[in-house]
Amino acid sequence: MTTQRRDIALVNSDMGEAFGLHTFGNDPALMPIIDVANVACGFHAGDPAVMEATVALAKQHGVRVGAHPGLPDLVGFGRREMKLSPAEVESLIRYQIGALTGFLRGHDLPLNHIKPHGSLYGMLARDEELMLGAVRVARDYGVPVFGIAGSAHQRVAEREGVEFVGELYVDLDYNADGGLIILRQPHATDPEAAAERTRRAVLEGVVAAEDGTDIPMSFGSICVHSDTPNAALVARAVREALASL
Repeated sequence: MTTQRRDIALVNSDMGEAFGLHTFGNDPALMPIIDVANVACGFHAGDPAVMEATVALAKQHGVRVGAHPGLPDLVGFGRREMKLSPAEVESLIRYQIGALTGFLRGHDLPLNHIKPHGSLYGMLARDEELMLGAVRVARDYGVPVFGIAGSAHQRVAEREGVEFVGELYVDLDYNADGGLIILRQPHATDPEAAAERTRRAVLEGVVAAEDGTDIPMSFGSICVHSDTPNAALVARAVREALASL
């Protein structure tokens, strides 16, 4: 079943993407603003200490925790595609979620959902066979998949009886075909532009693509990336826009 509750959309953010002594994003500033955290599971970012701290921070603020599995590519932050079989995709997702659920169990928290990261997210949006691996894991854990409405994310999840939650992105541009334009280096987002995109998506069910055309948008959650330089300001603008509707 597709989630389309645009009037009560959840705000989510990718979290726990530091590694060792290297910081990334501003999780302490974002966590009090969001509803759902997508926590990195060690392949594209994160490590045991970071995962533990992120889960503890989420619990402190009453934020639900989902898994954010990525490609095994720490150097490229999981934003470089790999040639993988469906079985390999399923195994690498299952492995990472197994790690995260260990930390969740330690804090008496359930797994809320699965949202693939970066290039894995894009690969699964295009390839139904690869997406099936992710959906099998979600079905085993009894949790929904977050993804792009109208893509293989949604088609495979619904076909396999797994709940799907479409996402709206306020800090990335869209192609005219509804695809996301992924940048290797994040840039600051105008908070008012993010708020306006939120308002239009909620009230009209559309967002403006990079070429200015309006594309339909079905979603149940709004993503603000933690590596956006002014992510906390953007998330707060989105939250205020939702509250005003």
